[in-house]
Amino acid sequence: MNPEHLVTEWVKEAVANIYGEGAKEKFFQTQATRKEFEGDITAVMFPLLKFSKKSPEITGEQIGQYIATNFKEVESYNVVKGFLNIKFTDSYWIETFKTIASTDNFGQLPKSGKSVMVEFSSPNTNKPLHLGHIRNNLLGWSVARLLEANGHNVIKVNLVNDRGIHICKSMLAWQMLSGEETPQNSGIKGDHLVGKYYVAFNDMLKKEIKELQAKGISLEEAEKSAPLLKAAQEMLVKWEKGDAQVVDLWKKMNGWVYEGFDKTYKRMGVSFDKIYYESQTYLLGKELVKEGVAKGVFIEREDGSVWCDLSDNGLDEKLLLRADGTSVYMTQDLGTAHQRFAEYNLDEHIYVVGNEQNYHFQVLKLLLKKLGFEWADNLYHLSYGMVELPQGKMKSREGTVVDADDLIENMVSTARENSLEMGKLDDMPKEEKEHLFEILGLGALKYFIIKVDPKKTMLFDPKESIDFNGNTGPFIQYTHARIRSILRKAKEQNLEAKITSSQIAPREREIIKLLNLFPDKIREGGKEHSPAIVANYAYEIAKEFNQYYHEVSILKEEDLNIKLQRLALINIISIVLRKAMGILGIELPERM
Repeated sequence: MNPEHLVTEWVKEAVANIYGEGAKEKFFQTQATRKEFEGDITAVMFPLLKFSKKSPEITGEQIGQYIATNFKEVESYNVVKGFLNIKFTDSYWIETFKTIASTDNFGQLPKSGKSVMVEFSSPNTNKPLHLGHIRNNLLGWSVARLLEANGHNVIKVNLVNDRGIHICKSMLAWQMLSGEETPQNSGIKGDHLVGKYYVAFNDMLKKEIKELQAKGISLEEAEKSAPLLKAAQEMLVKWEKGDAQVVDLWKKMNGWVYEGFDKTYKRMGVSFDKIYYESQTYLLGKELVKEGVAKGVFIEREDGSVWCDLSDNGLDEKLLLRADGTSVYMTQDLGTAHQRFAEYNLDEHIYVVGNEQNYHFQVLKLLLKKLGFEWADNLYHLSYGMVELPQGKMKSREGTVVDADDLIENMVSTARENSLEMGKLDDMPKEEKEHLFEILGLGALKYFIIKVDPKKTMLFDPKESIDFNGNTGPFIQYTHARIRSILRKAKEQNLEAKITSSQIAPREREIIKLLNLFPDKIREGGKEHSPAIVANYAYEIAKEFNQYYHEVSILKEEDLNIKLQRLALINIISIVLRKAMGILGIELPERM
């Protein structure tokens, strides 16, 4: 049993026996003992004064004495004001260590029977993935892995935004400028090629607008009447009507983008169980909107447009269908949510989308509730902060984004340079070196992004992320490689890691206590939808090991039993590090 839970049960029993009263759960508060005090778990006495009718100090002494007398796991106790600090025996922590070592798949929680869908990525097919997409993909992937570790059945999905005016802008620019340029004849990755024409369109559009302004037309009017924009709008109308020529061009250029996306996803280590396409789902919500009108939930105006008045909920009116009968994003999301819950019988649906869409998902839940779908309460918007850069915000149409492929390549190159400077890889085969540089570069990128609480805006600093010191991926990767090196040397000496001693050093107690928290961190991270909790936990373990490594001797320890036990301890550390970082999609090397 978790030691906090154990102390809670002891305090409950003490209160019932000393004061003759049973107390409800809310009266029992426990926490890890602060480092400046002696103890492992602290019980808070203040809520219990209601039963003891005595001072916090006397209450703590009475309960502490009862626990120390009745439970063999307790070595000692002390009371500091209203806090009872319980210290467990070495044998208790040895038994805990044995339990951790013998538990198959330690950290994996039992099957919950719940089905959870996680939607993430959601790229547009008019440009390559960029740094913002990287945070979305890495967060979505690690949240899905974290929920799997919580015992849920998880379905990872992607909704590709493959239609709309922005797609037509790339298509039109390609028609006008390309000379039939393709990924094959240009050597340019498909998503980058299409993105190049999206930027070109906006460059041409800016030029047109300036020319119109020079003729005395206002900026607002010039932006509306620019011939290029009108041409893109006409192309969109043709696409929606199924014009064969436009649809063929759309399929061809989207095909290039999908091939490019697949390469980026593969390198990031991201995959999906199902991919939805907006071109196939944008009409799904129309029937629901019609039902809403029939029920009087939605209002159809004289021009044929459909709205929902949310003023009773402190919001405004929301458009659901345009006057020409075309759908909006909200219409689509109503339809896809209904389809997914019907198809998968979901217990929860998580949308991994930036915080600029908070209002959208607030409205989505309200509309589904108004339509009578109780499962609307099971929608969760994992709202994350934007990724900022020292030089300011990124703009796709101006071509100033930090491209995902370029960023990954730069991270791997930096990992290569840093590793070679350390001079420890001279005897490593070239292919193995390149694999190491890849996992170091990606590990640095992934960890730096995931370690930040999803709700927070983050500043991405590539140089800081790949530092081999501090709270970084490479620091944890290097720690794991150091442990594996020790274990390899032990194997060469025919030393078998096993728990053979009843003695543990103070630092070993702390490490066992920390390792024992792994299932709780998995549970907490799942509840908060925050893989950052697991990331920072992995860092704490790595930090504890490095302090331990500098304080005690492992292979040079003279007492064989203590040596074997220390090998067992660091082996478990490496296993937990691999599991924790695996949830984040980060590989740990055997050597560095």
